[in-house]
Amino acid sequence: MPKLKTHKGTKKVLKQRPGGTIKIGKPGTRHNTGKKNAASNRKGRKGSVLNKSDYKRIKNMI
Repeated sequence: MPKLKTHKGTKKVLKQRPGGTIKIGKPGTRHNTGKKNAASNRKGRKGSVLNKSDYKRIKNMI
């Protein structure tokens, strides 16, 4: 079975933790944050964990 190459765009956005979970940033925080209220900008700073269903799909890309 040939090896899969790492998807470089995915590698730059996701970070794998030692326990195996994958840390992701909140969507909607990259640009146009001046229009959004301060509460949503604060909530966007805190990361989140990738869902189990997405983890099964993405684990081979990293």
